[in-house]
Amino acid sequence: MPQSTHERVAELHSLAEHAHAAAAVAHGKGDHFTAHELSKKALEYSMNAYRQSEELVEEARILARQ
Repeated sequence: MPQSTHERVAELHSLAEHAHAAAAVAHGKGDHFTAHELSKKALEYSMNAYRQSEELVEEARILARQ
């Protein structure tokens, strides 16, 4: 079943949230390298969610003009 863009954006936000939480745990255990890598992954997920959200906004603007 194809996933809607809204669902994909929500999934990316959720993945970012989990990566941030895992990074915090790793940092708390003193594993700063893993924490840094997880933080980078969280940023990647967040940026992808942001880009896709912006695309949805633009699509809505286009549809509203029609």
